Amino acid sequence: MEIGLNLPVANAAVTPDILKRIAVRAEQVGFAELYLGEHVVLFDKQQDAYPSSDDGEAFFPTDTPLPDPLHTHAFIAACTERIRLATGVVLLPQRNPVYTAKHVATLDWLSGGRFDFGIGIGWSTQEYEACDVPWSDRGARCEEYVAVMRSLWTQSTSSFKGRFYSLESCRQYPKPVQTPHPPLWFGGWSDAALSRVVRLGNGWYGFDLTAEQVADCVLRLRELAKAADRPLSEIKIACGGYSIQPTDRAALDAYAAAGVEQFVFSLTEYEPDKMLAQLDQYARAFIGT
Repeated sequence: MEIGLNLPVANAAVTPDILKRIAVRAEQVGFAELYLGEHVVLFDKQQDAYPSSDDGEAFFPTDTPLPDPLHTHAFIAACTERIRLATGVVLLPQRNPVYTAKHVATLDWLSGGRFDFGIGIGWSTQEYEACDVPWSDRGARCEEYVAVMRSLWTQSTSSFKGRFYSLESCRQYPKPVQTPHPPLWFGGWSDAALSRVVRLGNGWYGFDLTAEQVADCVLRLRELAKAADRPLSEIKIACGGYSIQPTDRAALDAYAAAGVEQFVFSLTEYEPDKMLAQLDQYARAFIGT
């Protein structure tokens, strides 16, 4: 199984230099991929329950410094050479698809084709309101924005006409290094999210799920893939954790048995030196370095 790492940006003690040290060290000891998530704004008075916790509270405080993941990965790309870079996840329906297509293509170009584009639709109605985007049609908007971006990534002259977005004939360069475009991963475990994976995606990204919950999602993905006449082997299965993550090899093996091909660990220590020590501990326990 591949081992990935969530970069610890949800930590006020982390600086760009510390982030660089962690990324470089992760590459040196054999991590496969570095992940960053996204929230553009957080609210002290939260209206919506965070879906990955029992009490509905997010594990990160509202004054957490969450830098833009695509800009931050451009910085990480310049600090590393081989390790892949992923978003887990970008909240695509809140974004402008033309700018996002440009940022993704540029990041893939700068990194030499090392980017996996993880996409989600979010859980905070307040964040959508802050971005002046309707909450109710976020799933359909997400899928349409994927089509807009694919046009910009793959066509010499791009155009699109849809329900939410129209694009007159235009050109956008550079194109991504990866062809036809960076792999698209979709997060979430609802029926709609898993259907999106099978219809549009190259991978699925779960988060803070037990091995049993992952196995249920993989079973549902298998059924959807069979109905779509698509081999499940075409879809990479990844799972990240913060509150729920393996503590030993046997626990990791349970995720592998559930179908996970890459587990993405989070650093739960707060101080930079302790985070680096925890990173090395993960490498010894789960990578063998």
